[in-house]
This record gives sequence, structure tokens and C-alpha cells, in this order.
Amino acid sequence: MAHGNKDSSKAEILIIDDVELNREILKEIISDMGESPFLAESGEQALEMLESWKPQLILTDISMPGMDGYELCKILKKGEKTRNIPVIFISAFSEPEDIIEGFSLGGEDYITKPFIPEVVQARVGVHLRLYEAKRELMESNRKLQVSVNEQLRQIELEKKNILYAMANIAAQDMDYEKEHMKRLGRNCGILAQGMQLSPMFENKISDTYIDTIELAAPLCNIGNIGIPKEILSKKTELTEDEEAVMRNHTSIGGKLLRDLNINSDYNDFIATSMDVALYHHENWDGSGYPNGRAGAEIPLAAQIVAVAGRYCELTGKEGYSRQEALAVMEKEAGQKFNPDIYKICNKISRQLC
Repeated sequence: MAHGNKDSSKAEILIIDDVELNREILKEIISDMGESPFLAESGEQALEMLESWKPQLILTDISMPGMDGYELCKILKKGEKTRNIPVIFISAFSEPEDIIEGFSLGGEDYITKPFIPEVVQARVGVHLRLYEAKRELMESNRKLQVSVNEQLRQIELEKKNILYAMANIAAQDMDYEKEHMKRLGRNCGILAQGMQLSPMFENKISDTYIDTIELAAPLCNIGNIGIPKEILSKKTELTEDEEAVMRNHTSIGGKLLRDLNINSDYNDFIATSMDVALYHHENWDGSGYPNGRAGAEIPLAAQIVAVAGRYCELTGKEGYSRQEALAVMEKEAGQKFNPDIYKICNKISRQLC
């Protein structure tokens, strides 16, 4: 009999027994239930059939030459495609230890010989109903998970859009050109790609990390949303008090993103954005703010933004050429930012936008 039933209303049941008479008796009992029986005379033959087919229920004899029913059950319960198929053992033995052994291996039930049709049909019917109920529950859970994941994705997308809107407002208050933050993100992605090719950073930077840093970098100054506009847009040098207020934007941005990170399923983006916002003004030599971190104490994402951000600033508002900007940065390397990242930046600078 070919695998697969054109009548989807009939359950497909695999019967495994090395004795032909037993197979035929069970076949007739199952057929009388209105279900579709399929026959195998050994565990080995059953496994071949199950490579491309999945029945709703398996009835297997225990005592068979070669692979016995217990061994077959062990294999089935280890298989990803077969572990959820209910297994009912059939045997002439009814000793408690035999039954316990079957249950311990993952069997769902135990039917003894000689077969009583009504008993076989009752037990098979119970397990078919349980199998169908479990299948429906798993499908409902799958659909629910898809729905929940889609809702979470939409929430996180809206959250990201709000963050970008806030960052754009802060950028406008600082009188940055319209495309500055987008350019910063793009250059951070390009720089991270270059770092990925370096033996020094290849184990720290994945393709996903590159995408994440490009998305997170534009939020570096999101904390400016909490800084008075007159300080952000001031053309002359800031006073000492104003400078202290201005420096507080890193802590404001870090706290804003830290609060969003709680119970978030979008942790990579939010966590990276938090590192960038809080630490992008830390200097490699420890002279930066807010915490005076130095060297490798500074998160890698913030190190990347520090280098790319300085390049964007010099070639943007400051009006430097590419070569002029790199010359300034060369003097600052090892003080303001990681000299190894600067070297990579210098090497790939023609790719920067």
C-alpha cells in the first residue's frame, strides 16, 4: 500500500509485526474503524517507510528478530520528525516490568495478544484523538506565536521610528545638515565592514553586527533631546556651566535607551544604541566623559562611532577634505580614539561617504 492517504479524514496507522497473521488481524481491526492501516514486517522496514512519511500512530510488536520494538521506539523518540508520533506496543507478554519498560522508552500504551478487537479499537481511538488534539494545540500555538512575534516586531519598529524622530529633532537643534545622521550610520557600517576583514576584529564583528551598528549610530546624540536648545545652537564657545550641561546628553541618552531595553525582544539594536549614546564621547586615553573609560573598557560600538563621527564632523560642518580630516585624526589617534580602528578608517577612507 502506498504511503499517504488521499482521504484526509482517515488516520494513517503503521503496524509493525514479524508475524503475517498478526499484521493481517490488526489490519482488519483498523480498517473496521474506518482508518488506513500500513504494514511493515520489521523495525528496519518501518524506518525506511518513515523516512518520507509520517503516520498518526504506530503499533509495534516488541519481540521481533533483528531490531525489536523497544529499540525501534528509542530510535523514533530521538528523531526530530518521528518523536511526536504515538507508539503503542503489542506483545504476548503482560508482565509489569515489560509494560514499565515500554513506558520508560516513550511508549504511550500497551496492547496484549491475543487481540480483542474492541480493546484495540478503543485504545487506538483514544490515542488518535489525543494526537489530533495535540496537533491542533501545536498549530494554535504556532499561529499565536506568529501573531505575537508580528505584534512585537511592529512595536519595536514603532519604537525605532520614535527614537529616530527624537534623534532628528536633536540633530536639527544642533544645526547639523539634514543628512548628517544618515551619513554617520552609513560610514559606521562601512568602517565595521573594513574591521571585519582585519584579524584583530574579525571575531568581534559579524554581518548582523554591521547592520546593527549602522542602525544604532544615528542615535548617538539622542540625549540632546534633553539639552536646552539655546545651548545646542549656541555659535560661540560654551561657558563652563553650559559645557557641563551639554556633557550630560550622554547620560540622558543612555538612560532613555536603558529604560527601553527592559523586557525588549530587540535587544541587539537597543543595547548597541545604549552603548553608543552613553560612551561615544569616552576617549581612548581615559580623558573623555561621562565615566572616564579608557581603551578596551569602551564598548566597541562606541569606539566605531567615535572614529566615524569625527570623520563626518571634520568633512561635514568643518569643511575639511578627506586628506585633511585624516591628517587631523592621525594626531588624535591613541588619545581620542582607538588607533587600530583609525588605521582601518584611513585605509578604507575612499569608500566613506
